[in-house]
Amino acid sequence: MTFKIGFESEQKKKEPAESIFTAPQKKAEPRKSLVQIYFEARNMTLAYYNDMFDLHCGDIVYVDGRLEGLIGRVTQVNYNFKINISDYKKVIALADTDIQGKFFIAGSSLITFQREALPASKVSLWFNAPAGSDTEFEIGYDDTSFPLNSLKDMDISPVVAERGSQYYIENKIKYISIDGTKGYAVVSGSKNYEIEFEYNNGEISRLVCSCFCSYNCKHEFAAMLQLQETLNFIEKNFEDEYKRTGYFAAINKSALFSFAVAGKDKGSVTFE
Repeated sequence: MTFKIGFESEQKKKEPAESIFTAPQKKAEPRKSLVQIYFEARNMTLAYYNDMFDLHCGDIVYVDGRLEGLIGRVTQVNYNFKINISDYKKVIALADTDIQGKFFIAGSSLITFQREALPASKVSLWFNAPAGSDTEFEIGYDDTSFPLNSLKDMDISPVVAERGSQYYIENKIKYISIDGTKGYAVVSGSKNYEIEFEYNNGEISRLVCSCFCSYNCKHEFAAMLQLQETLNFIEKNFEDEYKRTGYFAAINKSALFSFAVAGKDKGSVTFE
């Protein structure tokens, strides 16, 4: 796997430096293995059986059993083994951390206008475990909306807004994207929360969060502040590009490097 990162600045165009991440996209057949997986949240490494994926050191995975729901990173892969399968829990999901596309530096984030570069469907497994077979979601909406450029019209208390502002200041919005009118964000709190919304002609509607609050929450407010910042950046620098694609995705710099670079034991990084 190869990552290429380039930084350049052109004063005449007054555009931000570019950052380009490329990696070969490949789909390998599953290869049975016995793998060691490190769980940072518990500071422990355990062995699991894998028969669903072609796993390599550095891969981000999820497992069943008592550590289900915790993110793990593969530290060792063994193809020579003889085990009683009933003695082992299994790897049940693999996060796709291969990145291919063109990103631009935007403050604390990196932004792309290519749908295939970093779609929400890929990023969701970076931050949250896949839903279990017994998980059932229910989403409800009303007909309220508010202008993004006037968050005072958002139905939220001053205390919650202040907490959300602090989340925004601390860069807790790890990912945010808009595809057409559909918006999605991940905000880090006591856990990673998913925000969904619709954005149309400057108006926000159908705003929901996966946290337990029964009202507009600090995670939603933080995501809206980040959306304001990102769209302002796009308007100043890449308005034509956004109009052409109708899509953008922005990810926190440290999050991208943590998932796409850190922990991998093969590949190279080149600065130009």
